[in-house]
Amino acid sequence: MVSLGRGDSSTIGTALGALVAIIAVVGTQFLGWEWGDGQLVPTIIGVLAAAVAIVLLSRRFL
Repeated sequence: MVSLGRGDSSTIGTALGALVAIIAVVGTQFLGWEWGDGQLVPTIIGVLAAAVAIVLLSRRFL
């Protein structure tokens, strides 16, 4: 498992990824969310997930 952060051996990245995946599945199957359909919620979730990933990766490599 890749460590996220300096000296941090937790699996927060895996937990966050699983949470985003669960939200995406529930949103598409039960709430009618679709990418490119002009809906704001899926776009906001995607942008937030990407921002968190960039922050975690930059902390890892910088």
